[in-house]
Amino acid sequence: MAISGTEREEFEKQLEAYVGLDIGLEDRGRDPVNAAMVRHWCEAMGDACGAYTDAAEAAASVHGELVAPPTMLQTWILGGVSMASGESDPRDKQKELHRLFDSKGFTGVVATNTEQEYTRYLKMGDEIRAKTVIESISEQKATGLGIGYFINTRSTFRDQNDEEVGWLTFRVLKFEIAEASASSSSEAAAPSRPQRLKPALGHDNAWWWDCVEKDELAIQRCSRCQALRHPPRPMCGECQASDWDFVFSTGQGTIYSFVVIRHPEVPGYTYPLVVAVVELEEGTRFVGNVLDIDPEEVEIGMPVQASIELVDDEMKLPVFRRAQ
Repeated sequence: MAISGTEREEFEKQLEAYVGLDIGLEDRGRDPVNAAMVRHWCEAMGDACGAYTDAAEAAASVHGELVAPPTMLQTWILGGVSMASGESDPRDKQKELHRLFDSKGFTGVVATNTEQEYTRYLKMGDEIRAKTVIESISEQKATGLGIGYFINTRSTFRDQNDEEVGWLTFRVLKFEIAEASASSSSEAAAPSRPQRLKPALGHDNAWWWDCVEKDELAIQRCSRCQALRHPPRPMCGECQASDWDFVFSTGQGTIYSFVVIRHPEVPGYTYPLVVAVVELEEGTRFVGNVLDIDPEEVEIGMPVQASIELVDDEMKLPVFRRAQ
């Protein structure tokens, strides 16, 4: 049961002390912005913009040289595998805050949304670092996952000249995991089925989700150069045109790459969870779950077939299975 009364008031006073705090650490990129990492990113994302990977095209572009995709901003300062080691720097106020929540029973955590803004394109050789501030902590909320609090952080990114190059906000929910209650017949009552996190719908992608609701797997297509792209976005990465239509996919494809997620177990998902980048036969890539297969049997190049199914009580998604 969530804390209440005097204990809750004292707890929330403790939380107020963290609002506005710099977490006490600076994240520094282990490598300068470099062409190899940009190339890997573009290959994985299916981004063929020449300004990112082709020196000649980049020289002829408005940039005059190779630049990095803006959406890579956070990747330059991530800690890699060490992030999962569980070790905590005693100076880290964000980890300290999470331990405080844990001590009060709010042991669940799930990311809910993020926003980013890019001040300029990063160039090869730029050295990136970031400082993070605990921007806000909400009042206690009742959510589909349980009673909890939303924590907002804001990271500001700077280059080797101490100039701001962008920022990122990140929101997580720290929540109390509900326990099943005993029924009058002395049998444990079945907990309600957890729901998956819902997508953010906007002007640029609502049409795609409307298609999914009608069991249609749509792929956005540039009206000028006919390049396919997914996820939906307002401008073509090939020719920068903003006019588009879409085609329907057969759902047939092959696994281009994949990961198997085992931990942490977020409510609403079944683990181990196979997440694959699928090369659709139409020529674009799509990220989705691969179902009904032993993770040890999944391999790159394996043929798969998509189908659109209810993944919880409310949401439909394209999922993949090994093709027969």
